[in-house]
Amino acid sequence: MIRLGVVYLLAGLMFAGFAVLSARDRENPKRFGNSAFWALVGLSFLAGDRLGDLGNGVLVLGLALLAGFGQLGRSNPATTSADERQVLSQRFGNRLFIPALILPVVVGVGVLVLKPLRFGDVALMDPKQATLISLALAVLIGLATALILLRQPLASPWQEGRRLIDTVSWAALLPQFLAALGTVFALAGVGNQIGQLVTTWLPVDTRLAAVSVYCVGMAVFTMLLGNAFAAFPILTGGVAIPILVNHFGGNPAVIASIGMLSGFCGTLMTPLAANFNLVPPALLEIPDRYAVIKAQIPTALLMLTINTGLMYVLAFR
Repeated sequence: MIRLGVVYLLAGLMFAGFAVLSARDRENPKRFGNSAFWALVGLSFLAGDRLGDLGNGVLVLGLALLAGFGQLGRSNPATTSADERQVLSQRFGNRLFIPALILPVVVGVGVLVLKPLRFGDVALMDPKQATLISLALAVLIGLATALILLRQPLASPWQEGRRLIDTVSWAALLPQFLAALGTVFALAGVGNQIGQLVTTWLPVDTRLAAVSVYCVGMAVFTMLLGNAFAAFPILTGGVAIPILVNHFGGNPAVIASIGMLSGFCGTLMTPLAANFNLVPPALLEIPDRYAVIKAQIPTALLMLTINTGLMYVLAFR
């Protein structure tokens, strides 16, 4: 059976390749910092389950020290020039989209066709992780197609990948860290403490006030944690279930769905959602790194207001 470990192996090899290429990049004055950082990331994927809690904790501290002390630098590996890319785009035309279009097709085939396949009593792939395994397969097929179509050397994916990952730098790991943080908070009982603080200090004796606290709280906690999925168990366990559902008799499905959407409003307004808000300015080399956030704030506030009204009207019918 193909399990999620195969995906971890592929990701680990990718980061290990970044580390090796970074160490050999003599034009980058911080090449050894880059190399050490991506080597640690690769190690976490390749052997994280064998390092134990202490080993993984030390690994994370190493990542934080390298990033915190400014040991990461942007690389500039040899690649095609702007003029060469223009020529290539004219030569290949719409065929350039073939590798990208392969991804959704292969993922669909993997989930709909490969996932149900069984050899005797053994499934071809872990049904619980079929989507991620199919995505990894799609990336491999799309990558092979791009190499053949564009006639690029085998090292080009690692070189281009290193250029992109060094541009994003440590922010590329924020979603992973923040998602784990939400689980830690939930296991630590932070939701219960939030519920006690809300009922003690905030006016939730009316339905409108309780709905407002939950929706705004989801947005605020998402801004603090950088991830609506991390904020959801905290606010839902501390406010939505005990107050909106149990006390006011609200519909759990409506409350949960609109509450998550309220959290996404917070995603639009925080730099901690780096993959959405900091990565695009970095890749596009926009001088103001917070330009995306500034453009999104009016829409986020408007949607948060609308979500609050929708929950008040729809969840208590």
